[in-house]
Amino acid sequence: MQPMNPPPSAALAPRGLSPYGQPARHRFEIPLLILAIVVTVFAYLIAIASAAMGKVSDIVLVLLAAPIIIYYFRGTTFAGQRVNGVKMSPTQFPEGFYLVQEAAARFGMKKAPDAYVVLGNGLINAFASGHGFRRFVVVYSDLFEVGGDGRQPDALAFVIGHEVGHIAAGHVSYWRQLGMFASSYIPIIGSSLIRGQEYTADNHGFCFRPQGAPGTMGVLGAGKYLVGQVGFDEFANRSGTETGFFVWLVNAMSSHPVLTWRAAALRDRSRHGKILFRPTAPAPQPQFGPPQTYGAPPTTVLGQSPQPQPWNTPYQA
Repeated sequence: MQPMNPPPSAALAPRGLSPYGQPARHRFEIPLLILAIVVTVFAYLIAIASAAMGKVSDIVLVLLAAPIIIYYFRGTTFAGQRVNGVKMSPTQFPEGFYLVQEAAARFGMKKAPDAYVVLGNGLINAFASGHGFRRFVVVYSDLFEVGGDGRQPDALAFVIGHEVGHIAAGHVSYWRQLGMFASSYIPIIGSSLIRGQEYTADNHGFCFRPQGAPGTMGVLGAGKYLVGQVGFDEFANRSGTETGFFVWLVNAMSSHPVLTWRAAALRDRSRHGKILFRPTAPAPQPQFGPPQTYGAPPTTVLGQSPQPQPWNTPYQA
């Protein structure tokens, strides 16, 4: 597949794009990944040496069995979606299906991942994973209510762009997960890497549907019924005013950036999201406005490349 975009101008770089027109990877993701791999390799070497000396503990057994454990859980997770989820197609959840196709094309992927809808029971969530050479996205059913008529359809598009972005950035690779295995049990290191990956995925979501950022933060913060009452700028402004050791600790131990920091990173596209230390005071000029009056996104976000052609509806297919 030919690249979707030419290299963007300097004006586009702060909008979260790499020099090649694709969403930028968080600047600390690769350094943290290298650190995680080094930690995991040392842990494996220690486990092998311990086993050779006859000192076998539960931790040693888990480390030695990590390749099988990861393979097993990836396989059962994928199988669970295949037999219990509703697979998106041109006739089942066509809106989500075409969004997945368009996001994959936008990010230069050779093949779009499979996508499934599962029962949410009020939980707002989505995730991406893979098994073997297959990649898939799972969207909880409640997110489609956010994307329904009269609600926040752009929020659904942003979330799908975010999850497809995880796949495009290589976050669901078996070898990456194996390399991160031991670091995930070490406070700060493993969670910091995962937060860096989340910021990278947010860059993908923003690149795919920037106007969906406020609605996504609103629904994650207040739920699908009250999303319209969330002021994105007021929410993001608190990232620089909520202080204290326990605020820092909650973020440091979390697998996702705390929402106020995440909102601040989505609003201020001139710098990368914060991993460990809170953002500085908010910019004086809000970008998105108060609830229900979000401004139009910058017209240059996606560069000068042609947009994917619209897909046929189920009735035109």
